Amino acid sequence: MGAATCAAMFSPPCAAAAPAAAAGLDDPAKKEIAMKLVSSAENSSLDWKAQYKYIGDIGDGRGYTAGIIGFCSGTGDMLDLVELYADRKPGNVLARYLPALRRVDGTDSHDGLDPNFPDDWRKAARDAAFQQAQNDERDRVYFNPAVRQGKADGLRVLGQFAYYDAIVMHGDGGDATSFSSIRRRALRQARPPAQGGDETTYLNAFLDARVWAMKQEEAHSDTSRVDTAQRVFLRQGNLDLNPPLDWKVYGDSFHIG
Repeated sequence: MGAATCAAMFSPPCAAAAPAAAAGLDDPAKKEIAMKLVSSAENSSLDWKAQYKYIGDIGDGRGYTAGIIGFCSGTGDMLDLVELYADRKPGNVLARYLPALRRVDGTDSHDGLDPNFPDDWRKAARDAAFQQAQNDERDRVYFNPAVRQGKADGLRVLGQFAYYDAIVMHGDGGDATSFSSIRRRALRQARPPAQGGDETTYLNAFLDARVWAMKQEEAHSDTSRVDTAQRVFLRQGNLDLNPPLDWKVYGDSFHIG
């Protein structure tokens, strides 16, 4: 028998090929779906790349909300973003606002930002360097931590997305409605797969905790991004967020084929 023959008398049986690992939310195709799902809720559009230039005050006490992930002048993430942009491109059109952004951090004030900051934000959004800075801060602060925790909890794509959407809206500070607090609230009701629990049961507990957190704040009290989006996929058993996907947010219908 040839030396390479698999069934050679003194050779071990051929090992079956290991199944390919399921894609996580960080798979490029799944990440694109995640961006579209968040954009449907944040901007009523699937065109998330059109949101680099978005800026407005939505009256939630966080000052200006802007960009692809809703960076806020009142919560520090907008300041971090503009600092990163200034580091990479000194003298850019937004760098002059850094002192004002530091002053208004933690408030809903526009002091030092009005009247030109929104127009200058939109100018900056035409710069590929600013777009990349938005991508990188989104990943560093929101996307990567959510995916990392989701994988550690044994969650598939939908669960990782549920974490991501929660951290986008609530941040991950120390308050009772932050992402980590929402997760701890869910853990009191169910165990994630990494702890031997049922994934669907745990995700229902997490979404229950998320809805509770949303209802603590008037600006976020419409829970349709959970009720008519994430729960729809969960009821369908679509734990890998495989298209086609149909959902509603704030009464608007969306589809990914």
